[in-house]
Amino acid sequence: MAVEDSSQTSIRLEGKCRAVVICWILGVGTLICWNSLSSIEDYYYHVFPDYHPSRVLTLVYQPFAFGTMAFLAYYESNIDTRKRNILGYVVFFLGTLALLLLDLVTSGKGSIGSYVGICLLVAAFGVADALVQGGMLGDLALMCPELVQSFVAGLAASGALTSALRLLTEAVFNSTDDGLRKGALFFLLISTLFEFLCIFLYAFVFTKLPIVKHYRRKAALEGSQTVSSDLSAAGIGQTDLTEKLVDGDRGNLDRLSNKELLYQNFDYAIDLFLIFAVSVSIFPGFLYENTGIHQLGSWYPLVLVTVFNLGDLVSRCIPLIQCVKLESRNALMISVVSRFLLVPAFYFTAKYADQGWMIMLVSILGLSNGYLMVCVLMAAPKGYKGPEQNALGNVLVLFLMGGIFLGAALDWLWLIGNEGFLGRSTMKLLTLIPFTST
Repeated sequence: MAVEDSSQTSIRLEGKCRAVVICWILGVGTLICWNSLSSIEDYYYHVFPDYHPSRVLTLVYQPFAFGTMAFLAYYESNIDTRKRNILGYVVFFLGTLALLLLDLVTSGKGSIGSYVGICLLVAAFGVADALVQGGMLGDLALMCPELVQSFVAGLAASGALTSALRLLTEAVFNSTDDGLRKGALFFLLISTLFEFLCIFLYAFVFTKLPIVKHYRRKAALEGSQTVSSDLSAAGIGQTDLTEKLVDGDRGNLDRLSNKELLYQNFDYAIDLFLIFAVSVSIFPGFLYENTGIHQLGSWYPLVLVTVFNLGDLVSRCIPLIQCVKLESRNALMISVVSRFLLVPAFYFTAKYADQGWMIMLVSILGLSNGYLMVCVLMAAPKGYKGPEQNALGNVLVLFLMGGIFLGAALDWLWLIGNEGFLGRSTMKLLTLIPFTST
C-alpha cells in the first residue's frame, strides 16, 4: 500500500518544475501587452500631449475587463477553460500586432483617429485580460499553490521586464532621430512574439504535463465541466471518467454556489479589491503626471515605474518562504487597510520632498501590492473541491478587477485643480461651444 501511494505521488508531481516555468511565462504573457503600453506611455504623451494617455487608456481598459469578468464569473461553470484561455491569448496577439501596424501605417502621427483606434484596441486587451487572468487563476486554483504563485509572479515579472527594457531603449534610442517611436515599436514587436509563444505553450505543452493532467482529472471526477477540452487534448477520454462518476459517490458532485463561496471568502475578496484600488489610484497615472520635475529629468517617471514593478515582482516570491507568509485573515485585512496611509504620503512627498523619498514610497507601494495579493490568492482556495476552487478563483479575480477599475477612476482626482485636468484641446473645444441659458 505504501509503495502504491508513493507511485501515485511521483506521478502526480512529475512535470511540476516545467509547469511552474510555463505558468510563469503564461503570467508574463497575460500582462505584457498592458505593461508594454504603460512603459511606452512617454511616447504616447509625446504624440498625444493633450489627451492624458496614461489615465485615459487605463480608464478605457478597466470597464471592459471588469464587465467581461463579471459575465465570465457568473457563467464560470459552463465555460470551457481551454477555449477561454486560448481565445484570450489570441486576442492579445492580434491586438499587439494591430497596434504595431497602426503606428506603421500612420507613421506615428497624433491624429484623433489613431488615438481612437488605440483606445479600441486597449478595450480589446481588457476583454482578453478577463478571459485569461480569470481563466488561468481559476484553473490553477484547483491545482497546487506553487503554480498559482508562479503565474502571479509572472504577472509582476511582465512589468519588471518591460520596465527594464524601457530603460534600455531610452539609453539606446534617446540620442537618435525618432528614438521614442523606435523604442515603442520595439516593445510592440516583443509583445507580439511573446503572445504567440504563450498560445503555443498553453495549447500544446502545458495541457500534456502529468501534474496538470492529474489535477484536471481529479477536478473532473469532482464534477467540473470546465476542464473537458483540456482533458481531451491531453488524451484522456471522457468515457472512463463518466463510468467512475456513475460508480462513485454522486454526493461528491455537490458544490457550493458562487454566492456561498463569496460569503465564506468575502474578506479575501475585499482584500484584493482594496489592494488594487489603492495601487492603481497612484500607479501609473500619478507617477507620470503629478511627481514634478527632478534631477533625473525624463528618466524620472521611468525609474519610478521600474521601482514599482521590481518591488511588485520580488514581493510576489516572498510568500514561498513559509515563515514570512501571512495567513491570518485579520492580519491580512489590517495590512490592506493600512495601505490607505500611502495616499496622503504620496501627496505630501510629491509636494514637499525630493525624488529619493518618492522612490522609497513607490518601492513600498510595489512591495506591499505583490506580497498581499499572493498571500490572499494562495490562502483562499484551500479546503475546497476542484469546481469550487475554480469558481472562487474567478470570483476573486472579479473583485481584483473591480478594485483596479475604481483605482483608475480615483486616479483622476489627482488632477483636480490643475490646469491640465481636461487637457488643452478639450478646453479649446469647450470655448467654442455656445452657452445658452434656459
